Amino acid sequence: MTALAGWENFYVIVGSSAGALIGLQFVVITLIADAPNSRADAQAGGAFSTPSVVHFGAVLFLSAIATAPWGALTPVAVFWGLLGLFGIAYSVIVARRLRTQTSYKPVGEDWLFHALLPLAAYAALAVSACAAHPHARVALFLVAAAALLLLFIGIHNAWDAVTYHVFVRRREQGDAEQTNKPNA
Repeated sequence: MTALAGWENFYVIVGSSAGALIGLQFVVITLIADAPNSRADAQAGGAFSTPSVVHFGAVLFLSAIATAPWGALTPVAVFWGLLGLFGIAYSVIVARRLRTQTSYKPVGEDWLFHALLPLAAYAALAVSACAAHPHARVALFLVAAAALLLLFIGIHNAWDAVTYHVFVRRREQGDAEQTNKPNA
């Protein structure tokens, strides 16, 4: 019996949620695809929308490797450690995209949920991989916390993007249409 025994239900629930949320994210992107886009909007997508899918994908990946029938914890720890390292690099890329995109000026909440919290979650994965052998139980709880944090970050960011498109962009489009209407 490995250290992962007993975690199956947790990862089935978390992984299923992440998979469903990836699908919903694609539906939302499809629904707002008819909105007029600019180059700045495409840059903003790389900073605000794409990371949500990446975080959901990371949770789905963690769930898949955690529920596979491994004989030991070592290969799993290697995978979640690599995911942590790649996630750290991706978080830096997203922070750069936040800073350079011109469609929207990020506020403190944006920096927290798009850069800092994901960086913390991925760093926790990297650290937990190093701690897996001497402190397996603690490492597994740290991985679970990172997975939940990434899931909730993705939910927050997806909701934020949808409400921005629904309430801000549509209002801007309506205002532009009113301005361009000829006087009767």
